[in-house]
Amino acid sequence: MPSSLPAHPRPCVLAARAGPVPHGTTRTHPRDPALSRRTRPLGPGRPSRTIGGHPDTKEPPPVTSAVVPATDAGLLRPRLLTRTEDGMRLPVLVWPAGPGWRMISNAVLGGGIGERGWVLNAQVAHGYRRTDPGHHLAELAGAAGLDGEGVGLMTAADVEAHGRACDGGAVAVATAGVRVRGWAASPEPGECGPQAPGTVNVIAALPVALSDAALVNAVMTATEAKTQALLEAGYDCSGTPTDAVCIAARVPGEGEELHTFAGPRSLWGARLARAVHRAVREATPVSGG
Repeated sequence: MPSSLPAHPRPCVLAARAGPVPHGTTRTHPRDPALSRRTRPLGPGRPSRTIGGHPDTKEPPPVTSAVVPATDAGLLRPRLLTRTEDGMRLPVLVWPAGPGWRMISNAVLGGGIGERGWVLNAQVAHGYRRTDPGHHLAELAGAAGLDGEGVGLMTAADVEAHGRACDGGAVAVATAGVRVRGWAASPEPGECGPQAPGTVNVIAALPVALSDAALVNAVMTATEAKTQALLEAGYDCSGTPTDAVCIAARVPGEGEELHTFAGPRSLWGARLARAVHRAVREATPVSGG
């Protein structure tokens, strides 16, 4: 049976975020005793983190590709909101992008290609049973004060432990849970209808305009970078069965260049790949850690 929820939920409360943290220091999540054990070092090349009291013993290997100096100019900095649902306190990441963005996504809410003004990545409880995830996400968007068309993602992973990385203007944010993982080409039969919430969600933004074909190419590039990151973290898989992705690019202005390629060796595809790779590595616990 679907979980019972209030008919008119207004559960989201903006959580105060700490200011910039000097490189090499850590930020502790204070929301409850379980989260207070989690420290998430910030910044490129950050030290291993402690999750649930068990320290990671491996440092992630360096990216072997050349890295463009990181710049982000404040792009894709999601807000963290919290809500109470079925007696549980659950976080939501919200990026109020505003007008002027075209997005491509496989999300249950706002999927496809089109102009979108926001992205929401909602954490739900393990064993999520609602059969109307699109409606649920729309409720959460309304409670968060988001208007118009947007993209809504779900995950059972801890969205507070998200990773964020930027590369030459490309920015990516990832949440990752890898309990249920495998290879895309599997002998197991597929399923029809809604599936459990995705466990590796990738949101990325490029400050340039892309053609429709280049947006599709960007999804391929981001997916390849995600798989590379999972393999480097020690997971023998291509992802989880319900991963989701959202790529945002600017709406082309009059006379603005329209980029037609976003493969991993194109200018913006290469930057996108490196940003997604680092964000997923940051969000993914090291296998065996």
